[in-house]
Amino acid sequence: MFKRVRNKFLRIALIIIYFVILFTCAVQINFLGLFGSSPTKKEILLPSLNVSSELFTADSVLIGRYYKQDRDPVSFDSISPNIINALVATEDVRFYKHHGVDFIGLFGGVVSTVSGSDRGASTITQQLAKNLYRTRYKDSQGFLGKIPGLGLLVTKYKEWMTAFKLESKYSKEEIITMYLNTVSFSNNAYGIKSASVRYFDKLPSEVTVNEAAVLIGMLKGTTLYNPIRNPKNALQRRNVVLRQMEKEGFLKTAQVEQFAKDSLNLNLNNQEVRNSNDSYLRTAVEKWLEKWAEENEIDIYTSGLKIYTTIDSRMQKIAEESVASKMKELQRRLDNVWGNEEPWRDKEGNVIPNFLEDQAKKLPVFAYLKEKLQDEAKVFEELNKKKDMQVFTWDGMEAVNYSTMDSLKHYIAMLNTGMMSMDPYSGEIKVWVGGINHDYYKFDHVNQAKRQPGSTFKPFAYVTALEAGKTPCDKYTDKPVKIEFVNNKGLDEVWEPKNADWTFSYSELSLRHALARSLNSVTAQVTQDVGWENVVKMAHTCGIDSKLESVPSVGLGSNEVSVFEMVRAYSTFMNAGKKTEPILVKRIEDKDGRVLAEFSSEQKQVISPENAWLMGYMLRGTIEESGGTSQALWEWDLFGDDNEIGGKTGTSSDYVDGWYMGVTKDLVTGVWVGCDEQSIHFKSSATGEGSKTALPIFAVYMEELYKHPELGVTKGKFPEATVEIKKTYNCPGPRIRSTRDTSDTVEGSQEVEVPALTLPQILQELESTEENPQD
Repeated sequence: MFKRVRNKFLRIALIIIYFVILFTCAVQINFLGLFGSSPTKKEILLPSLNVSSELFTADSVLIGRYYKQDRDPVSFDSISPNIINALVATEDVRFYKHHGVDFIGLFGGVVSTVSGSDRGASTITQQLAKNLYRTRYKDSQGFLGKIPGLGLLVTKYKEWMTAFKLESKYSKEEIITMYLNTVSFSNNAYGIKSASVRYFDKLPSEVTVNEAAVLIGMLKGTTLYNPIRNPKNALQRRNVVLRQMEKEGFLKTAQVEQFAKDSLNLNLNNQEVRNSNDSYLRTAVEKWLEKWAEENEIDIYTSGLKIYTTIDSRMQKIAEESVASKMKELQRRLDNVWGNEEPWRDKEGNVIPNFLEDQAKKLPVFAYLKEKLQDEAKVFEELNKKKDMQVFTWDGMEAVNYSTMDSLKHYIAMLNTGMMSMDPYSGEIKVWVGGINHDYYKFDHVNQAKRQPGSTFKPFAYVTALEAGKTPCDKYTDKPVKIEFVNNKGLDEVWEPKNADWTFSYSELSLRHALARSLNSVTAQVTQDVGWENVVKMAHTCGIDSKLESVPSVGLGSNEVSVFEMVRAYSTFMNAGKKTEPILVKRIEDKDGRVLAEFSSEQKQVISPENAWLMGYMLRGTIEESGGTSQALWEWDLFGDDNEIGGKTGTSSDYVDGWYMGVTKDLVTGVWVGCDEQSIHFKSSATGEGSKTALPIFAVYMEELYKHPELGVTKGKFPEATVEIKKTYNCPGPRIRSTRDTSDTVEGSQEVEVPALTLPQILQELESTEENPQD
């Protein structure tokens, strides 16, 4: 057909036009899968729906989003003209003249680069197309995209096509607004509002010329020109943007000369961007999905997924309210313990010199001020200046006149917590409380923090003994223990553990009774008999991943572990000896509701069902045996209806960490309480042991759960053994059952197990009964 056109140049032009049309159609329909996906008309009309993923609880409550745009987008009239001018001058001077692709700019970009200008050839609309529709990523590539050179040509052409589509559907103001709400400014700041608040503590409408130049300058390289990490580079880049604004007529030469003399003037007092969308759970899910997302080449921030967690929103609310109510009391107790004294102490109880100053040096604002002032004394002078601010307290946000150092002292002396609750049979995590407030404490105390578990680790020594053939009724004497061993440095060492009360009764106790009373002396003997290296192996077998030092004290919790690991390991006891891998996400759907993935727990038999059942029985001993360390649970309405609860308290040296691990027929729950800085802690067992800190949180939580049987957590006995229990376990001992006085109730008294007495108290009562017989 082209041969009919006699004019050579016209014929060539028609061939080129025909080829462009044909190529455009082929790319648009992804002919034979050669070109990869392109955004559809619907996606162009609703681009925001194509980039956010939503996070739900198991009962379909929306709890967060994964979104690369600002989580609080701003409108065009809420953005300072300084930002718009800096962006246009630097990124796309012909923005208001082209229709998505600037062909003049393509040629001008080469000339600009040679002449030293810093303007690129890619338009703002093209950059928006790339941000919204991932035109340069693997999920947008077809077969031709894998061919070097040709792949780049196809990708660029698709970018042009998408830019034209955007320009046909949106105004210039809408495009530039979408772009500024989409781009990343590093330091977890997405969008212009987040960036303005993060770096200057201002809204976008308040940003000055220099501040706008800093922010827009970052777009060339958010790491290289990050004003916090690389202030010198950021300053140079800012001045480049100012000169571009002068060149394009937005600034006068005199203004640029004046602005260039100014410093960056960052305001990092609002370093924590308050964002209700973010949470411990949201971050934990992101981490949990990391491997899956990588294997499937999916970015959860841009793929429009619906992610359903295993969390029950109602149980989560009860857990959070339980934590808040008890942590408020515990914080008041810690504050009262120290009064006006400095709480950061070394092992000998002495105040740690320069503690607060050393903590301040870890802050981003310190590095910035040090770079700016070049004098540490002046930096601390600045950090000690008072200003009005608000601080988090358990009574709500409090307006104070604090310096940065005052604020640091306030936050560093606050107790924190980690709490996780899991169905031991399905592996579904029902509750995840990573800390007291995600706005101020980003560190997750469920899976990131590792602390000494104290006596909550003892069950791993006892299950090792059961697996070695012992029974819950085997006897050990509560007596002084002296163990000689070679430490990891090859040196001879002697370890002589003491009980919590520093006394020994010299009485014989069953293993169940010894675990119930948490006797260090017996645990040390058991560990020595079974081999501490075998206790380490058993802990790993049950679900502890952390590195454990094989030493005689391992059974007393001398290593550091996480709440997540402890809950997983205790679940092995409740699930008939099967190690149950916790799952946090149940199902993932795409934006159209198609199921992309479903997750279930991996389970493996690691200890015998008999010994697993016996461990559940032994954990109940902390409530049922005399002197059991969990008997404080009697203060709450947790019993009746034949309900059985097992658990273990734990306290690390100097009352730094308080733990409680609780097991019921439906749940395994772990709670940790302590300060992030381990030099800040309680002074005595009366205030700081696990039974006084972590156990009450578990108790309040379970008490409230039992009021809502519709949640699936009810009172009742532990599951029956799945195999015949051949070992002796119902050991004779000083356990008693009695009638608790409930005469103040309508129902009158009922038979329940009372808080058991110590052995000397029981003997004393028996003697008294013989002397004063009653009918």
